[in-house]
Amino acid sequence: MKNISIKLSLYVNYFVFAILLNSVGIVILKSQNVYGVGEVEASILEAYKDLPIAIVSFLIASFLPRIGYKKAMLTALVLVTAACIFMFYGNSFFSAKVLFASVGAAFALIKVSVYSCIGLVTSNEKEHSSLMSSIEGVFMFGIALAYFLFPAFNTKGIPDAWLDVYWVLAALSLLSFVLLFFVKFDEGEEIPGSNLLDDVKQMFALTAKLLVIVFVISAFLFVMLEQGIMTWLPTFNNDVLNFSENIAIMMASIFAISLGVGRLIAGYLSKYYSWFHIVGGCILLAMVMVVFVLPKTIEVGINESAIENLSAVPLLAFAFPLVGFFISPIYPLLNSTVLSALPKRLHSPMTGLIIIFSALGGTLGSRSMGWLFKQVGPASGFYYTLIPIGLLFLTLIVLKRLTHKAN
Repeated sequence: MKNISIKLSLYVNYFVFAILLNSVGIVILKSQNVYGVGEVEASILEAYKDLPIAIVSFLIASFLPRIGYKKAMLTALVLVTAACIFMFYGNSFFSAKVLFASVGAAFALIKVSVYSCIGLVTSNEKEHSSLMSSIEGVFMFGIALAYFLFPAFNTKGIPDAWLDVYWVLAALSLLSFVLLFFVKFDEGEEIPGSNLLDDVKQMFALTAKLLVIVFVISAFLFVMLEQGIMTWLPTFNNDVLNFSENIAIMMASIFAISLGVGRLIAGYLSKYYSWFHIVGGCILLAMVMVVFVLPKTIEVGINESAIENLSAVPLLAFAFPLVGFFISPIYPLLNSTVLSALPKRLHSPMTGLIIIFSALGGTLGSRSMGWLFKQVGPASGFYYTLIPIGLLFLTLIVLKRLTHKAN
C-alpha cells in the first residue's frame, strides 16, 4: 500500500494522544482522592489542557510548514514522553498541570501536522475522506481505551500504583517517535505566505471565504454536540439510569467505541459513496435515535433499581450511547471535504481554524449541557441535542453547494 509507513505513524500518533487527552477526567478524580485537591481547583486541569491547544494552534498553524510537519510531530512526541516521566516522579497536582499543559501544546502540533499530511499522502477527495475518517476512528478507540487502561493500574492500598500507567504511555510515545523518525516523505514546498506575518494574514483571510465560514460553524456545532454527550453521559447513566459510579463510567465508553467504529466504517464507505449522502443519512438517523430511543432508555432508569455490575445492565441501556455511531462520520468527512476543496498550501492554516473552533464548540457544548442538566434535569437535557443536529443538517446543504463550486 502506498505511503503505508507514513499512515501507520499518523495512526499511532493520534492513538497515543487520544489516551492522554481523555485521561483528564480520571486525573481530576485522582487529584481529589490522592492529592487532596478540591473539586473546583481540580477542574482547572481542563483549562491546562484546552487553552494550550487553542493558543498553540493559533500561533503556529500557518507557520508550521516552514518548520516541517515531521519535525513538529517529533518535537511533540519528545515533549509528551518527558511530561509522562515527569508526572511519575513529580507525583503531585503541579505535575498534573505540567502534564496537561504539555499534552495540549503537543496535540496542537500533532493535529495540525496530521491533517496537513493527510493531504500530502492522498491523491483525491475520496482517499482523503477515507484516511481522515480512519484516523479519527482510531482516535476514538484511544479514548475508549483510557477508560480501562488507567483502572488497570489501580491497586487497593497503594495510592501511587496508578502512576505506573505513565511508563506505558511514555513507551507508546517513544515507539511513535521511532516509527516517525525513520519515515521519509515529501512534505511539499508550498508555504502559505512569504513570511510569518503573511502566514497569519493567510489564516485570517480564510475566514472571509463563505465556504470556510459555513464549515467552521458546522465544526463548532458538531463538537458542541459530541462533547456535550461525551462529558455528561456518565452523569446521565448515574442519575437517570441508576448505575453505580464505576458502571456509569464504563458504560460511557460505549459512546466512544461507537464513534470509533462508525468512523472506520465511514472511511470505507467514503471510497464508494458521496460524503453528502453518508453525512446526511447519519444526521437523520441521529435524530431518530434522540426522538425514539432516548425516551425508551429513560424508561429503563425509572423502572430499575441501583445497578452495581455490568451483568445487571438492561439491554436497552446500551442503545442510546450508540448514537455515537451515527454522528461519528460527520466531523472527519466535513473536515476532509473542506480541506480537499482548498489548495494544499492552505491546509495548515485551515487546520488551525478547525482546532480553534472545535475547542470553542467543545467548551460551549460541555458547559451548555451542564446548564441544561441543572435547569431541566438529566432526563430531559439530551433532548436539546436536536438543536445542533438540526442546524448541522442545514449547514450540510449549504456546504454541498459551496464545495461543488470550489471543486
